[in-house]
Amino acid sequence: MILKWTDSLEIALALIEQYPKQDPLTIRFTDLRDWVLALDDFDDDPEHCSERILEAIQLNWIDEND
Repeated sequence: MILKWTDSLEIALALIEQYPKQDPLTIRFTDLRDWVLALDDFDDDPEHCSERILEAIQLNWIDEND
């Protein structure tokens, strides 16, 4: 499955797999953006990223960790 910025839940799940020990509450958005861009299945324009999108990914990550 190819991931786009709008796939916040799927991205969060991929990040949980990639960084299982990472606390999503301590992530800086600059790091989160870099990690998303580095995901093997991610294929979207880096310029389409916004703070709102990163926040949605982070919130999904937090929800899935609970």
